[in-house]
Amino acid sequence: MTWIWYIVVGFASGIVSGMGIGGGAVLIPALTILLDIPQQKAQNINLLYYIPTALIALRVHKKEGNIEKKGIVPLILWAIPGTIAGALIAVNIDANYLRKGFAIFLLGMSVYELKKGLDRRKSQTSENP
Repeated sequence: MTWIWYIVVGFASGIVSGMGIGGGAVLIPALTILLDIPQQKAQNINLLYYIPTALIALRVHKKEGNIEKKGIVPLILWAIPGTIAGALIAVNIDANYLRKGFAIFLLGMSVYELKKGLDRRKSQTSENP
C-alpha cells in the first residue's frame, strides 16, 4: 500500500514542478507526513528529485519563451553560497526546527500568493465594471 503513496506524491509534485512552483512544496510535507520519512531525508530526496524535473520544466518553459534571461548570472552566483549556507544549516539543525521553519515558509508563501491573487482580481474587477 505504501507504493501507492509514492506514486500519488510523485505525480502531484511533478504537476506542481511543471507549473514552476516547486515540487518540494508538495514532496517534502507529503514524505514527512504520509510516509513518516525524517525531514532531512525528505529534503535529500527532494534535491535528487529536483534535477530531472527541473530539466524537463526548463526545456518546456524555454520552448514556450517563458525564461527571463536578464539577471540570471548574478542570481546563480548568489545562489551558490546561499545553497551552501542552507545545506550546512539544514544538516546541523534539529529536524523539528527545520520542519517548523519550512511550515512557516510555506504558510508565508501561501499568504503572499493569496494576497497577490486577490489584488489582481480586484484590479481586474475595477477595470471592467
